[in-house]
Amino acid sequence: MALEIAVKAAVGAPDVLGDCPFCQRVLLTLEEKKVPYKFHLISFSDKPKWFTEVNPEGKVPVVKFDDKWVADSDVIVGIIEEKYPEPSLKTPPEFASVGSKIFGSFVTFVKSKDPSDGSEQALVNELKALDEHLKAHGPYIAGEKITAADLSLAPKLFHLKVALGHFKKWTVPEDLTSYHKYTELLFSKESFVKTKTEEKYVIAGWESKVNP
Repeated sequence: MALEIAVKAAVGAPDVLGDCPFCQRVLLTLEEKKVPYKFHLISFSDKPKWFTEVNPEGKVPVVKFDDKWVADSDVIVGIIEEKYPEPSLKTPPEFASVGSKIFGSFVTFVKSKDPSDGSEQALVNELKALDEHLKAHGPYIAGEKITAADLSLAPKLFHLKVALGHFKKWTVPEDLTSYHKYTELLFSKESFVKTKTEEKYVIAGWESKVNP
């Protein structure tokens, strides 16, 4: 039986998969484990009544496990790993936090209106740390096999590339070659291509945050 998952619909396109990186993380996990699923697209400007009834906070993603809707992508991914242990996507504990500060640094930089506030350098430092890690341990965070840490990071790095390219005309430094190889590897995976949204919807999703 297919798992039911509620995910964000695209801004201005209620019938199209939206730009939520946490939703994509869960979809990637289901794809990599070959778990059948069906998704409900939730338009944030017009949330359906059933959705707010089962999920009063109105957050996505939520997945239905045994007749109960569960929120929070960390929790959801943990349950999927328990219920569908093969193939294992567990990240070794020593690598679990690799790259975990990148998204926060990206959000600060993309919203920044002050070029001298250090937010660009803070992001570059985090990207350099990931590049160094991949140089030593790659191609993926935990070596030869893709794991949960990669599936969490991939959608965020896609947002970083698209949003910074659009709003700041900024690209990741070319000399971070291991980082670039890594994102090429992730973004070309069949599971990623199938679950990503179009770049224009990533931009639309960030527009109100960058230019409130």
